[in-house]
Amino acid sequence: MATQRELGHSGLHITPLVLGGNVFGWTADEKTSFAVLDAFVAGGGNAIDTADVYSAWVPGHAGGGQSETVLGKWLAQRGRRDDVLLFTKVGMELAPDKKGLSKAYIKQAVEASLQRLQTDYIDLYQSHKDDESLPVTEPLEAYAELLKEGKIRAIGASNFKPARLQAALDAAQHGLPRYESLQPEYNLYAHETFEHDDLPIVQASGIGVIPYFGLAAGFLTGKYRTEADLSKSPRGAGIGQKYFNDKGFKILKALDAVAQRHGVNQAQVALAWLMQAPGITAPIASGTSPAQVQELLKALEVQLTPADVAELQG
Repeated sequence: MATQRELGHSGLHITPLVLGGNVFGWTADEKTSFAVLDAFVAGGGNAIDTADVYSAWVPGHAGGGQSETVLGKWLAQRGRRDDVLLFTKVGMELAPDKKGLSKAYIKQAVEASLQRLQTDYIDLYQSHKDDESLPVTEPLEAYAELLKEGKIRAIGASNFKPARLQAALDAAQHGLPRYESLQPEYNLYAHETFEHDDLPIVQASGIGVIPYFGLAAGFLTGKYRTEADLSKSPRGAGIGQKYFNDKGFKILKALDAVAQRHGVNQAQVALAWLMQAPGITAPIASGTSPAQVQELLKALEVQLTPADVAELQG
């Protein structure tokens, strides 16, 4: 099994693939979610990423909390709390009065997440998106109290502009806790922005990176190649508009070639590229069946050559 990596300087050591919990209680019902989680841990995975807002976008799911609730039930039934690291997030809108990163709201939201997760601590608590109406120090003050209380072990940032991330890191040099991870969008299709704007900051500061959309909503699995393929999943509708272009098809061609050389599939190559990319700690990927999760974990064994990487990046 792959060597674990420390997430920033957090003291949290993770297998270089994080299981995405956005599907729990959405495209994976409770029973399926339990099977997915069982397969992930059995395969050597130990970090699970969710958010309080998952899956508020689904009709009938107003207010979110579905993913955390399923995860909490699994932890309680399986007794696995000590075997896994729980990553969740705060800040996306759950209701008009439940959003943002004010100190008061964070203190309220963490209690709701702890209750749904059926645990008394969260390993990585992340600002889901920046709240630019506040100074970067306000959420850090809230997190300082939660760290002191033992309700969280480390903090992370997601969807921050580089200048605001740097400002938060600078503030942490004056007695406030620092974000130990960044969760950006980053994959073979969308990699230039992160590499130009964020990579210098994370490398200089030594914070970890756990990118989302590692498989570009499934496009990099290679299963979406024609308009007819888009009906294969609930996420298919948005894929054609975003990725069906010369750039996208060129990447698929390279993925096909590299996958064939290594005797693996396209998703495993796309994830292996992320695992080996500069500054990346572990990509996040989700699965809706135990078999999918087992396939994702095989990416840990793929070793790409410099020639493979050059071909993939075109």
